[in-house]
Amino acid sequence: MNRRQFIGTSLAGAAAVSATMSHSAQAAGKHDFKLKYAPHFGMFKQSAGQDLIDQLKFMADQGFRALEDNGMRKKSVDMQNTIAKEMTRLNMEMGVFVATADFNNVTFATDDKDVVEKIMADMRDSVEVAKRVNAKYCTVVPGRFDLGLEWDYQTALVIENLKRCAEICEPSGLVMVLEPLNPWANHPGLFLTKIPQAYMICRGVNSPSCKILFDIYHQQITEGNLIPNMERAWSEIGYFQVGDNPGRKEPGTGEINYKNIFQWIYKKDPSLIVGMEHGNSKPGTEGEKAVIQAYVQADSFQV
Repeated sequence: MNRRQFIGTSLAGAAAVSATMSHSAQAAGKHDFKLKYAPHFGMFKQSAGQDLIDQLKFMADQGFRALEDNGMRKKSVDMQNTIAKEMTRLNMEMGVFVATADFNNVTFATDDKDVVEKIMADMRDSVEVAKRVNAKYCTVVPGRFDLGLEWDYQTALVIENLKRCAEICEPSGLVMVLEPLNPWANHPGLFLTKIPQAYMICRGVNSPSCKILFDIYHQQITEGNLIPNMERAWSEIGYFQVGDNPGRKEPGTGEINYKNIFQWIYKKDPSLIVGMEHGNSKPGTEGEKAVIQAYVQADSFQV
């Protein structure tokens, strides 16, 4: 049947309209991702513009079902509420925001009352932020290690301080996710660097509100052995973040086989959010298209 005959019937006409709508959806770039990949504000600003709500709409139009925003706690209450309302409308989930993180000072590895109270104040504020933006997870970086104190004493202090934080989080269901960060390329001097260390601490805290943020970029640098470590620590992992190495850009720009890793995560728990905490390897709108296509490719694993 030629196209003119096809369009000549009402049934075929309806099919043509449907096909046109489908083509339009494809042209808009909507993707049916298997995992909940979470971009951050600024990642698609060349395509969507500077307005945060327009950026959210663009993410949703591309098929992304989550957002993470390290700086959410520093935004105004009005902006938090506006973002949350739009995310609800778009059926997007909130990933992590940073609850407390100090890269320059000893924080969790101390019993200094003023320092500890500042941590607790951060956590109390974070519980309120989480309620406003419908967040389940918040990032905690336990600060630097103390050059003048035995390591095991520091570990005990970190566990005790996290127990206090967990008591603040538990009533609302908010989950702290502890992020080990690599000491070689980005963050020398921090207390928490490895997944087995984070696993031990979470077991010590023994709370549903204290889990691990497994940042695959950082752990490729620090210890490698990614999937075996993910398997071993699985009971304490609450959240993933990604970035390729070297460079900390989108999947496919470095040495990590993200297609296999995403398949492994999907088989374990497809409901987990995967934060896109990395930069774009190329500038402008072409770079943003490259990020989207990188996730299309890495998400093309078999289920």
